[in-house]
Amino acid sequence: MKEIYLVEDEKTLSILLEKYLSHEGYAVTSFSDGNTAMLHIKDEPNLWILDITLPGYDGYEILKAIKSAHPNLPVMFMSARNEELDRVIGLELGSDDYLSKPFLPRELVIRANKLLERNTLSKTYTDNTLIIEPYSIDLSSRTVTLGHTTIALTGKEFDLMYYLIQNKNHVLSREQILQDAWGNDYFGSDRVVDDTIRRLRKKMPFFCIDTIYGYGYRWGAGQ
Repeated sequence: MKEIYLVEDEKTLSILLEKYLSHEGYAVTSFSDGNTAMLHIKDEPNLWILDITLPGYDGYEILKAIKSAHPNLPVMFMSARNEELDRVIGLELGSDDYLSKPFLPRELVIRANKLLERNTLSKTYTDNTLIIEPYSIDLSSRTVTLGHTTIALTGKEFDLMYYLIQNKNHVLSREQILQDAWGNDYFGSDRVVDDTIRRLRKKMPFFCIDTIYGYGYRWGAGQ
């Protein structure tokens, strides 16, 4: 049974989400404040779901701690504050998905299913390494190294990078990238593609991704 850690201080919402997730077959552990959640950073659930505004440590601090301990562990953010700012900051810090309150509990379940499905599928890669100079990409461990340095990519950043490699020299629209890399059940703006591309460029400056203005992206023209 897959395990989800849910961090939400609003008791009624926490109980409701736990009920929906448990009905889906997940083992849910709930925390009502950031300090208690921080005590479990070294744990390895299959997914963290975090509210941003919490007593004690906030969601941003918890996310940074999770990604420091387990870079590939998926994390979903929830927030009722400034939606655009929270979404951007969350993605910058490494969150894999984002939900704006209010939302339907079923939407959260669908997104959790998709995140965990992609995380499970990613572990079925055969044990081989791609060399995309100057990077070494291990598909089995989902790690990217530059020399002796490991580049910390989120799960979604790695998924998108590998998707671009699989579609070398193909011009891909934002809509196509969303459908293939995020899945048909993704609910949100195609801005998430631009945000993830921007983070990839920052972390892997020699992995050259061309912008096709007004349309989308292409990788491989200079490789």
